[in-house]
Amino acid sequence: MSARFAWPDGAKSGFAISLDFDAEEVWIGEDPANADRPGVLSQGTYGAKVAVGLILELLERRGITATFFVPGRVVERHRPQVEQIVAAGHELAHHGYTHTHPNRLTAEEESRDFTRAYDLLTGVGATVSGYRSPAFDFSPATLDIMAAHGIVYSSSLMDDLYPYRHPNGVVELPVQWILDDAPHFWFANSSWTKTIAPTSHVFEIWCEETAAIHDLGGLTMLALHPQIIGRPSRLVMLERYLEFVQSLEGIHIGTCAEIAALVP
Repeated sequence: MSARFAWPDGAKSGFAISLDFDAEEVWIGEDPANADRPGVLSQGTYGAKVAVGLILELLERRGITATFFVPGRVVERHRPQVEQIVAAGHELAHHGYTHTHPNRLTAEEESRDFTRAYDLLTGVGATVSGYRSPAFDFSPATLDIMAAHGIVYSSSLMDDLYPYRHPNGVVELPVQWILDDAPHFWFANSSWTKTIAPTSHVFEIWCEETAAIHDLGGLTMLALHPQIIGRPSRLVMLERYLEFVQSLEGIHIGTCAEIAALVP
C-alpha cells in the first residue's frame, strides 16, 4: 500500500503526542455523584498534582512539543498547571467544558459549553485551534460548532491512518484505542476482573503499531492521560518508546496543530 499523505521535507510518516489532561473531570463526567467522592477524584487529582510536572520534564528531555487537550473545568480547577503547560511551549486544545459525551447534551447546551471552555482556554494566553471530543465521538451538531468557533482540526475519530478533511473543512487527525494508554492501564475497582497491563507489553504494542504505521506513511497519534501514563514505571516506558520513535528514519514529529496545517 502506498502512502496517501505527503509529509514535508521527504519525511515518511508523522507522529504526534497528545495528552488529555482530564484531572477529576473524567470521573465527574461519568457520574456527577463522584464530585462528592474524594477518594475517587484523587485518581484524577494525581494527574494535576504530580503527573503533569513529570511529563513536562520528560518532554523537555526528549525535545518534543506535545498537544494537551484540556476541559474548561480543569482550567478552573488547576489553572497553575495549565499555565505551566503553556509556558513550556506546548499546544493547548479544546476538550469540552466538562468531560461529557456530546450526545448527552442538546445542541444549545453543547454550543454553550463549547464557548465557555474556549473562553477559559484562550484566557490563559493560548491559541486554541483543535478539539478532541471527551467521548471520541460527535453529536450531530459538533462539527458545525467547531467550525463556528474557528476550530481548525479535530482528533476524535478512528476511521483512517492518514489526516483528512471533513466536508465542512475541519481536519481530522485520527486516533485509535491501540495507541491510547487507557485500554491498557485503566483500572476501576468496580471491575476487579480487569488486569493492569505490564509496561513491557504496552511498549511492545506501541512500537509494533508505530513501525507499521511508519511503513504505510500514516500518522501515529499517541493519546495519553496524565493521571494514567504519569505513574513512575509508565513514564520510564514512555521515554523508551519516544526514544524509539525518534530513532525512526524519516518520521515527522509535530504538534497536532502543526500536522493539521499540512493537510491540503
